[in-house]
Amino acid sequence: MKKHTLLSFILAVFFVTSCTSEFDKMNVDPNNPTAIGAQYLLPYAMEKSVDRYWGGSTRFERLNIDGMMLWMQYFTRNIYSNEGDNYGISPAFYNNNWASFYNDGMLNFQRIITESGTGGKSPNTNYEGVALVMRSWLFSVTTDLWGAIPYSEALKGTVETPIYTPAYDSQDKVYEGILNDLKLANEKLVVGGPGVQGDIIYAGNILKWKKFANSLRLRLANRQAAKKSAESRAIMKEILSDATKYPIFVGNEDNAIVKNTATLPSNNEWHQVMIRDSRTDWNISSTLADKLNGLGDTRITIYANPVGGKYVGHPNGLPDAIATTYLSSSSTIGNYFVRAETPSVIMTLSELNLILAEAVLDGDITGDAKTYFEKGITASFEQYGLKVPADYFTKVGTVTREKVLDQKWIALYGVGVEAWTEYRRTGYPVLPAKDPRAVFENDGILPTRLPYPSTEYSLNKAALDKGIALNGGADNMKTKLWWAEK
Repeated sequence: MKKHTLLSFILAVFFVTSCTSEFDKMNVDPNNPTAIGAQYLLPYAMEKSVDRYWGGSTRFERLNIDGMMLWMQYFTRNIYSNEGDNYGISPAFYNNNWASFYNDGMLNFQRIITESGTGGKSPNTNYEGVALVMRSWLFSVTTDLWGAIPYSEALKGTVETPIYTPAYDSQDKVYEGILNDLKLANEKLVVGGPGVQGDIIYAGNILKWKKFANSLRLRLANRQAAKKSAESRAIMKEILSDATKYPIFVGNEDNAIVKNTATLPSNNEWHQVMIRDSRTDWNISSTLADKLNGLGDTRITIYANPVGGKYVGHPNGLPDAIATTYLSSSSTIGNYFVRAETPSVIMTLSELNLILAEAVLDGDITGDAKTYFEKGITASFEQYGLKVPADYFTKVGTVTREKVLDQKWIALYGVGVEAWTEYRRTGYPVLPAKDPRAVFENDGILPTRLPYPSTEYSLNKAALDKGIALNGGADNMKTKLWWAEK
């Protein structure tokens, strides 16, 4: 201890007596950098954001597994039905996911944009473009969960004039901003331009980033089309009329996914929860099993594991005393989805083609809805190494908007957050009547949004109150969001 004190005294005298012109050079600790490069921020922000979106491994915070995968009746619980299956959630569910999306995700994507943009310390338009795409995606997820959110004044806590109590923007304004940012990202991204390191989605393939930017822009334009028809049609036309300038997904190799690994902590979140943590709380919902069995849909062989040679589920919302009786008689989650290296999905070719099929039927774009519809279904089967059964399209029948949205629901298995958003937007798929034994919270209403976190009530109350007003209803799980068509 004394040696450390003496050393500190000598160093203090040294610094005081040294030439002040050299002080800045000497007062730099190479082991504690004041700025972290984009190549390190990017994989951290990507993994944190997508893990939250895809699964989440912390109990009471598992956004997808204990929320949307249950609400959309892909999964059902065989125990602890009050953890999502009966629409009950804990404060950690909305508090900690909000905090992580902003602090771990968007804030770090913003740092990359600042560092890599014009006037930044390390200009690189491709880092800037990638971060713009990811920030836009995460803002879209966040506004689709809560509605009005801090957007235009968000992420400004470290600027020259910091904003610590950001205003809320209405959902339509958030959409306007992120749709513009995705177009800007497509312009910033230059194939053959500066390299990007730390990219755990596309490994620095800039053409694929451009495809994701434009495909995501189509998703959001379609989502708001019932509310902003002219604007959405213009966006879709712009993208679809110039494949060179605005490339989009054309194969499953373009899918936006995080390539998980067998090495912790970069393993699939479902693997972490269901295999490493040995949680067996979920089975397949009878809604999913009945739908796929009725169509002879072989995707059920990937989505679920057979019981006695059959794929069978049980109803959602059953009290524990009843639900536990199905533990061994109801199909479990398919082995593919609980492997360590199974990718976390953000957006796929299948979803894009089903979006375009819907857009044709709605009159928002020209084209053949049947062609897009069948391409979307085929891409979903091929995503899992399957072939479409020979009579499948005959069984599905004439292409209608409802059937397109039904198929989107089937194809979005795993991506429960998006399926929930599409259901809240359109009312499809039509879910079966509740089992008479089921007991639900939230007055039996399938949640329409998440409540705002308690931190906003304690730290940003004035802005929050205005945000709640922008949503047009109470801060609960019954208020419908802006893009809801019904």
